[in-house]
Amino acid sequence: MGNAFQDQFLKAGVVTKQQVKKAQSAKNKKSKQQRSKKEKVVDENKLKAQQAAKEKAAADRELNRKKEEQARQKAVSSEIDQLITKNCLKRDDEACDIAYNFQHRKKVNRVYVNQEMKQDIIDGKLGIARIEGRYELVPLPIAEKIQQRNDKRVVVFEKEDEVIDENDPYAKFQVPDDLVW
Repeated sequence: MGNAFQDQFLKAGVVTKQQVKKAQSAKNKKSKQQRSKKEKVVDENKLKAQQAAKEKAAADRELNRKKEEQARQKAVSSEIDQLITKNCLKRDDEACDIAYNFQHRKKVNRVYVNQEMKQDIIDGKLGIARIEGRYELVPLPIAEKIQQRNDKRVVVFEKEDEVIDENDPYAKFQVPDDLVW
């Protein structure tokens, strides 16, 4: 079954059978080329969609990793807060009248303590931990636990072993720890 116009042209003698065959073969080639182009376009679109899906999956994995890291940090922070609140030493405003200055994160901070607490800090028996913008005194084992989890939240003073130089003319004279200028 052919085209109605071609049949009419053949009957009228306007065209020959060879011209009709040539036209049909050209039409078939053209339609074949169009199908292959459509397949290529479909393949390109499919590849682009697959690439976009891979990129989205990678971005989603990265986002999930960041969220998990934030959740872990939040859990560690709440654990540190709990350690500090349960184990901090109570300080009265009246009894703690000595200002103890210390350096934390390149800033000099101040906490008020009594004489016994000051000596314990100097001896390395107490640590200073930061919670909600303020500083609290905690026993050394607790300070070490906090330091293991986040070293930016605690200040621990370790007792330094003093090296005595034999040629030091002032070795007999010790500088007191509570010297105030």
